[in-house]
Amino acid sequence: MDDIDRNIINSLQTGFPICDAPYWQVAQSLGISESELLARLQALLANGTLTRFGPLYNAEQTGGAITLAAVKAPAARFDEIAEMINACPEVAHNYARDHAFNIWFVLATETQGQLDKALQAIADRTGLKVYNLPKLKEYFVNLQLEA
Repeated sequence: MDDIDRNIINSLQTGFPICDAPYWQVAQSLGISESELLARLQALLANGTLTRFGPLYNAEQTGGAITLAAVKAPAARFDEIAEMINACPEVAHNYARDHAFNIWFVLATETQGQLDKALQAIADRTGLKVYNLPKLKEYFVNLQLEA
């Protein structure tokens, strides 16, 4: 990652303009062309430096429900269980951890009832206990990379 990539990441964490040409406006503020900005964002996504680029919504404030959950997947069934979890449309993303709880995943739904049903459906499909780990307090972390 070079200084321009770091500046792009730092800039986009603090907001994204709502206007007719937001990428052009961001590019101008960074001293690069819009096409370079878009190419760099695509490259950062393709190489895994960024896992997603988009807004973060406070699901609870919009009436929805969101939670972090985890399972203890046996090593022999890890891939199978991960696929079952990924198949649920309520699952926003998941990731492997080197921990007894080795698959962690985030679910988002329109209502708490839908969230409860999705957690139960994952437990039923996988045959595993699903540990629901809802957010108790919100923390905002702003990563800033040295350019």
